[in-house]
Amino acid sequence: MTAPNSPEGPSHPPSAPPVPPGAGPEWHAPAESARPRPDLRREILIGLALVLGSAVVGLLFGLLWHAMAPRVPLYSDGTAVYLRDPEGEQQIAADGVFALIGACFGILAAALSYVLTRRRGAGLAVPVGLTLGGLAAGWVAWQLGVHLGQQDILTLAKQVPTNTDFSRPLALGAKTAIVAWPMAALLTFLGATTLFTPKDDQ
Repeated sequence: MTAPNSPEGPSHPPSAPPVPPGAGPEWHAPAESARPRPDLRREILIGLALVLGSAVVGLLFGLLWHAMAPRVPLYSDGTAVYLRDPEGEQQIAADGVFALIGACFGILAAALSYVLTRRRGAGLAVPVGLTLGGLAAGWVAWQLGVHLGQQDILTLAKQVPTNTDFSRPLALGAKTAIVAWPMAALLTFLGATTLFTPKDDQ
């Protein structure tokens, strides 16, 4: 005689949900699923900070270029203005000084950016910010250096005695020198990332 409401067949425990292979009672999901999403707002702020900071440093860049760049010598015979040395390389040297100063600032900016963002991470904000910031700094330096002490050549010629040398206002002949900063910054940042960042962090 069986007890009321008791099953007539053999009893079986309820089936448990399947367990992933090799997982024990303390099994957790892979680490990739818990990886936080990138903070886009933070990356944008980092990029903007790099652009604005580089543009401000571009003022110092322009002052240094204006102080260090050689000038093209001119003279006047009272009727016209002539080049003192038609085959001189002063203009090429001025462009070279601009590119050299820009490259030095680019290396410093990239090194500082790498040190400050190495452990925090910033994604593409750093290389993009270095590129746009370097272009902004080069443009600011170019405009500032050219406009410092700019004066009309004929007016300058009238202020000096005849056949006396005077300098032509500073100019940037090779506009491509503006990319020296961003190119040096990108190469430096890429090299630092490749050499000093662990592969897992990359």
